[in-house]
Amino acid sequence: MAHEHYDGLTLFSGGLDSILATKVLQAQGLRVLGVHFVTPFFGAPDRLAHWQRTYDIPLQAIDAGQAFVDMLLAGPESGFGKVLNPCVDCKILLLQLAKQHMAAYSARFLATGEVLGQRPMSQRSDTLQAIRKKADVEDILVRPLSAQLLPPSAVEQQGIVNREHLLSVRGRGRKEQLRLAEQFGITEIPQPAGGCLLTEPESAKRYWPLLKRGHTPPASDFHLANLGRQFWADARWLCVGRNQSDNILLAETAAVDDFVFKLKDLPGPLALARPLPGAQWDETAIRSAAALTASFSSKARQHKEDILMLVSHQGHTRELAISLDWAQDLPWREPDWDDVDKSRLPGGW
Repeated sequence: MAHEHYDGLTLFSGGLDSILATKVLQAQGLRVLGVHFVTPFFGAPDRLAHWQRTYDIPLQAIDAGQAFVDMLLAGPESGFGKVLNPCVDCKILLLQLAKQHMAAYSARFLATGEVLGQRPMSQRSDTLQAIRKKADVEDILVRPLSAQLLPPSAVEQQGIVNREHLLSVRGRGRKEQLRLAEQFGITEIPQPAGGCLLTEPESAKRYWPLLKRGHTPPASDFHLANLGRQFWADARWLCVGRNQSDNILLAETAAVDDFVFKLKDLPGPLALARPLPGAQWDETAIRSAAALTASFSSKARQHKEDILMLVSHQGHTRELAISLDWAQDLPWREPDWDDVDKSRLPGGW
């Protein structure tokens, strides 16, 4: 499929810095496309149309899920931040992926919204230079917000991007960014936030049971780990919807080999069990998972007789009469951040 031509591609997160970096380049008359990378841990492709209308920036979503998961499992060379966030290796990977898309758009440079000194791990001067080198983008990367504080790239020296009209923003404050936003007529200001679930213990703990298992899970498993309540009994994995929205997403996520549990005659959650390598889903496990699912229904807890569950698997649905007590037949527990041991992952410390 033929693409429109652009002078450059910006890594567009939807945060204020990436918006401003793009606007600074647009102000030079450059045609710039914002590439929005999507993984199980960050990205909001459903926001693209709104962002395009609000900020007058053309955008394209790019799925980087499996590439990111592969990097995470292989072990980020620069290690992790306070939680499970591989910030330096993340930026290297996204720049490498963006570089691969340049030819399709006839682009001659890449740009990011990085600000010198804004983040202690990934935005120090030495780290910014290391990222450029390791991503092999030294000649083509522009950082419009802090360019005047950094060595010029070849595209700046050649005048493809006018360095004189780039900026010298530094530090963690947002005063200068807010002034720029006003200058560009930006009235919808995104809230300052990392946007990456790997920086949040409450989210990151959901991924640990997958990361520690030693097999290579697909990116879709990490998307599933974001949904509902998460329960594990040894290698058995069960996701239980918390509300109707979760129930719908779980139903849409279900693969043919997954087990799907739903109360037959009572309101309550839908649950999905994904069989993983080494997990034995015998009848005891199925009944225990069904009972745990039913235990989150107030109507089921008040029911005096056996509870009827519908269990779907590989295109077949059967009816199962269960007792809530059967949930105790397996040691189901939710992931806990205290269980996370980053030293067990390559690049952990």
